[in-house]
Amino acid sequence: MNSQADIDDLLIRTAPEAPTDRTLLFAMRRMAMGGLNDAHAAHALFSAFGGSHRRPLVLLRALMAELARSSRNRILVAPCCCGRMTHGEAMLMGAIGVATQDPRRAHSRLAMVLGTSDCLGALSSAQALGQTFEDLGRPLSPGAL
Repeated sequence: MNSQADIDDLLIRTAPEAPTDRTLLFAMRRMAMGGLNDAHAAHALFSAFGGSHRRPLVLLRALMAELARSSRNRILVAPCCCGRMTHGEAMLMGAIGVATQDPRRAHSRLAMVLGTSDCLGALSSAQALGQTFEDLGRPLSPGAL
């Protein structure tokens, strides 16, 4: 059984407060647990973007597939209802948030999470996803890590 200290070490950061960031985190968690075609993730993006939901949905699926393909590390994901984030989630959210403005920083974050320096596919997917959120009027917060 895990002690409270072990749980606190896993959940290092509070979940983002911005609604768009929370939507992305929720959709990422749902896809990580339920697969790329998770209906709850699709509904969350539909609720946030309305009829324009397909582009962020497809790009999030591409990012999640690329993360699964290229990762050498296990990326821990908290339950959807959790108000805190794991280190991996925080690094991914931060990488997506800065991918369009600071690709080097995003690449280094992705490389740390994935355990490989060969993560240009993940970086490209993160950039496309971040740009999509901006294009649709819901920019993500730049990561603070």
